[in-house]
Amino acid sequence: MTATDTFRRTPGRGIRIAAALALAAAALSGCSDTKGAPAWTAGSSQGASGSPSADPSAGSTTPAASPGSTASASAEPGSTASAWKVFTDPAKNVSFELPQEWIAQSVAPAEGTMPGALKIEVKDADGGYLATLQTGLQPQSAAACADDAAKPYVVVSSVPVDLPHRAGEDTIDPRVVFRVIQGYKYFGSYGITNVVGGTEGKSCALQNLVRGPEGKGDYSFGDLTELKAFAPDQKVAPAKAFDTLDQAAKYVNEGSEFANVQRMLMSLKIKN
Repeated sequence: MTATDTFRRTPGRGIRIAAALALAAAALSGCSDTKGAPAWTAGSSQGASGSPSADPSAGSTTPAASPGSTASASAEPGSTASAWKVFTDPAKNVSFELPQEWIAQSVAPAEGTMPGALKIEVKDADGGYLATLQTGLQPQSAAACADDAAKPYVVVSSVPVDLPHRAGEDTIDPRVVFRVIQGYKYFGSYGITNVVGGTEGKSCALQNLVRGPEGKGDYSFGDLTELKAFAPDQKVAPAKAFDTLDQAAKYVNEGSEFANVQRMLMSLKIKN
């Protein structure tokens, strides 16, 4: 089993459902994830009209000029938003693209974060939560995971992304991922990471976290900073819950929400 979480998407709608299930079963059996030239659903980017929806004091939003150089596959109709804008914090330390109707808003950073830390929440046009960008997180080692507590997990989508990071024994090159971990249901989460998920296809918790350069702190961008197998009496949201792996694959390959979120996460730029 390699350390790299590299189950990739193919152009267009993505991996075929049958192939996804076959590879997922292999991952649950401890087989290696595959690595290759990835592609992601890009869509066309048009100049945005109207004023930005985010408060200017929380950062700026401007129309996105192009889909970005990482786009290598054309979206099918309706799979991504047609108009995009760019959010930039006042100090211009971070920026990312998001659909014109989505809202990016700065909120108070979490307690214990480093000076200058940012916390930016992204919501859809109806105010539904989508993701949080956090910077300046204090570096912390992953909690110990006993073999009998580890749960099987599957990397449904994994695409390389160019971000500043710190390398170490427990790290990989940064990636935008969607992973599911098995409990009483299949719980899914998207985000950026350069932290190894686990060994032999099992983990207690999957971190959506990038180890930042020395002295800069860690950072995250996703719906959760850590995905685990929830208990029946625990709140699952904002993680996704699926009855089958087929449902998880369809969310990634057939839904517009993930296509839009993936493009947003891949567009992230952070000043070193």
